[in-house]
Amino acid sequence: MKKRVLALLLAGAAVASLAACGSSDSGASGSGSAAGGDGEVVELVMGNVTSSSAKDAVTEILIPKVEEYSNGTLKIVHFPDNQLGNDEQSFAMAQTGECDIAVGSTSSVATTYNDLYVYDVPYLFLNKQEVYDVGFNGETGKAILDGFSEYGLKGLAFWENGFRNITTTDKDIATVADLSGLKIRTMANEIHLEAWKAMGANPTPMAFGELFTGLQQGTVDGQENPLGIITGNKFEEVQSYCTLTEHVYTPYYVVMNQAKWDSLTAEQQEALTKAIEETTQRQYELSQQYEDEAIEVMEGAGCAVRTLTDEEKLGFKEAADKANSLEAAKKIMYKPELADQMAAELDAYRNK
Repeated sequence: MKKRVLALLLAGAAVASLAACGSSDSGASGSGSAAGGDGEVVELVMGNVTSSSAKDAVTEILIPKVEEYSNGTLKIVHFPDNQLGNDEQSFAMAQTGECDIAVGSTSSVATTYNDLYVYDVPYLFLNKQEVYDVGFNGETGKAILDGFSEYGLKGLAFWENGFRNITTTDKDIATVADLSGLKIRTMANEIHLEAWKAMGANPTPMAFGELFTGLQQGTVDGQENPLGIITGNKFEEVQSYCTLTEHVYTPYYVVMNQAKWDSLTAEQQEALTKAIEETTQRQYELSQQYEDEAIEVMEGAGCAVRTLTDEEKLGFKEAADKANSLEAAKKIMYKPELADQMAAELDAYRNK
């Protein structure tokens, strides 16, 4: 099955190369060469997103380090820019073994893994350090990462997608009142939808692939995404304003087909784990660097970027809080106690 999918993307020698690494059945264990003690190379097919930080971290760190630490017995075959499908599709492909490793937005697959909804609660996290220390590496964050095992996946890491910010075509958003009636493209995520309604906007789900044209043609008045996604897809070319609302922090999940992970030797698992840890730290660094550069790119394209004061941001938070998103998330999470645990950990962290 994996060979069928990849054959649509590759031609000539590349197809032959992947076909050679495939074996008989591409089912849940993936179709790379079987891991064994004879030193043969295991190719791990990886689907990645459009964000420059995620793509560059893989190219710069993961690909060479996996090969180095595994003594050449592991090789990452990298497909960035959603070449293997969108977040939901690559997630499903990792489950079935059509690809071995997948990266995607937690918000996109929360309808499948409902405990990820905790990351969709507006203003749950107030800065990135809280995300790193509590959201990812706290007790609750680790439990959520481990929970991917219930879906046939090995949770490898959470990467940074970043805080989501709003862009608009014709209206500068300085206060929450400026959102009144605006058609803002959002994902079809019920936590997001209710929060935007509480802030007075008219949230409008739209397929991401249609968004640039929708903004260009005025089908929607604006959209909200992390800065890396905004400039990575050149939305600044069809948007006049960006307000750094930082209303939701969206992680990327990095997962691996569990059966494929289990097929690796202990040494290969250790090599991959070490490489992922180093890649994760580099991805965070690149994300911040590219966010700073993204603001320059937007301003250079004529898109005015507004930074909110703490008091101004509080106005957005107070409006979003009317949706009572934490309780809404708990109602649809498999383990609602995780939401309370995350909130409690954050309170303790802020008061220490």
